[in-house]
Amino acid sequence: MHQIAHNMFTLSLPLAEKMLRPLVVYVFLVVALRLAGKRELAQLNPFDLVVLLTLSNTVQNAIIGEDNSVTGGVIGAATLLVVNYVVVRFTYTHERLDRIVEGDPDVLIEGGVVREERLRRELMTRAELETAAHRQGFGGLEDVERAVLEPGGSISFIAKKPTPEETKQAELIERLAGIERRLADIQLRMP
Repeated sequence: MHQIAHNMFTLSLPLAEKMLRPLVVYVFLVVALRLAGKRELAQLNPFDLVVLLTLSNTVQNAIIGEDNSVTGGVIGAATLLVVNYVVVRFTYTHERLDRIVEGDPDVLIEGGVVREERLRRELMTRAELETAAHRQGFGGLEDVERAVLEPGGSISFIAKKPTPEETKQAELIERLAGIERRLADIQLRMP
């Protein structure tokens, strides 16, 4: 029993190294995901998902080293949680740093026009953008006035609103249709 407890809880690496490893990997992943683009964060296709899953497995040994003890795992996990808490709190009060880490929103559709150069820059296809619009209840991109790829990877869509002329035209057509229905009713009643 003593051997089991020893294997589970005795660190094979120094405590400072157990805390430094997750910190280094955390910083690397934040920078790498920032450079990879916003779509890696939320708009996942099957290839992106495979990359993220294998990425976590790839950095696992860098975080834990040759230490498989429970204590080592708890120290590594606690270090990641504390570092993340500190970073989130710090960036919350430092807007400029938050913008550097998170990035800026990217306008993909402006005035109803798809900005193809922005899609290319974000490595997003028109079909992926249209799929995202469908998920939010739009019939197609022609119904979208503005679409913004947010720093967190989500896409915000704003619907086109009819112009005052289009609204008047729709009202006139509805009135004419009502008049036609009334005339048809009157013609049916006449002998």
